[in-house]
Amino acid sequence: MSDVLKLGVPAGSLQEATAELFRRAGYRISFSSRSYYPTIDDDQIECLLIRAQEMARYVEDGVLDAGLTGHDWIVETGADVEEVAELVFSKVSRRPVRWVLCVPEDSPIMSIEDLEGKRIATEAVGLTTRYLADHGLSARVEFSWGATEVKPPKLADAIVEVTETGSSLRANNLRIVAEVLQSTPRFIANHGAYADPWKRQKIDDIALMLQGAMAAEDKVGLMMNVPREKLPKVLALLPALQKPTVSDLADQNWVAVTTILDESVVRHIIPRLKSAGACGLVEYPLNKVIE
Repeated sequence: MSDVLKLGVPAGSLQEATAELFRRAGYRISFSSRSYYPTIDDDQIECLLIRAQEMARYVEDGVLDAGLTGHDWIVETGADVEEVAELVFSKVSRRPVRWVLCVPEDSPIMSIEDLEGKRIATEAVGLTTRYLADHGLSARVEFSWGATEVKPPKLADAIVEVTETGSSLRANNLRIVAEVLQSTPRFIANHGAYADPWKRQKIDDIALMLQGAMAAEDKVGLMMNVPREKLPKVLALLPALQKPTVSDLADQNWVAVTTILDESVVRHIIPRLKSAGACGLVEYPLNKVIE
């Protein structure tokens, strides 16, 4: 195999979120409005824009060595790929997306058993069919080309749709009957590519940097100088990722303390650290946290 990694970047809703995650991981991906071949500042990587729904299939077939897609589309296509890393990021939140079975608020359908013989519209036909089969049910599952939320009750009795916040479902007066699947983005690889030493190392390196960038999200570094006699009181205030780093200073009566904190708590903890005797407090941003 040549020393070039063919990397699939998800087109559509995750495209910009993926580029931002790679940027924080140290890779710069640039898109052109007329090209499906984004550029990346690593001459050992070739990128291709592919819809997340198709990514796993192309990775399985070896058209791509690796790529990012949702766990839901791996399940939907039944693709046999190596799941290298889970990457909990999205265009809206850090929560998993949910595929849910929904009906209109006034529908007589109250449980999945009531769906026997009914018509269900969804983009995830395979996922839905397997879910029904696992529950011993049979229904007419139809592929939906879009605007799935508006199809009940005239065009379908129920839908299986993806949601992050539930706002679209509520806006269309839909009620969730059951959760079919929770899904998060995955960094996946072709089995053949992952067996190749060079490509495996490249894939693992990318995965490590992406996970490091995610671990640093919403966290900051904080360093300060502390009188040695007040160190126990200061340390008691610090909720650290691991143990804070304490270093001697030229003045033996003082130490330097460095730690990592959730950004949301810094504004509350700095005044208490100051009162406990810390001084010279410096807050700084983090790009990556590698544990």
